Amino acid sequence: MTARRHIRADEGQSTVELVALLPLILLVAVAGFTLLSARTAADRAAAAAQAGAMALLQDGDPKEAARESLPAAARDRASIQVEGRRVRVTVRPRVPMPQLERVLTASSVADAGPEASR
Repeated sequence: MTARRHIRADEGQSTVELVALLPLILLVAVAGFTLLSARTAADRAAAAAQAGAMALLQDGDPKEAARESLPAAARDRASIQVEGRRVRVTVRPRVPMPQLERVLTASSVADAGPEASR
């Protein structure tokens, strides 16, 4: 076999290997995106719960403060509950597989402390 034919055979082999690895590369990319999305949802839930608790301390509306602290894209994927001096925020992440949404949903609670005596 000449050197030129040997190089062409190697090029074909590289193409086959790349095509065979593409599904694995895609799977790793989707898994990474899913984990980042879940982590972002957790961070957003924590920040929103803290904003709601701060609003309670300042005699503001905790639901409104928590909702306003969320990015617009996350507001329709969040639920906010206020029970006494506690604010619970739950955020569903955007994931490529809807079956994982419930499993990766993030929830955070912030407590504004005991009721101030007046």
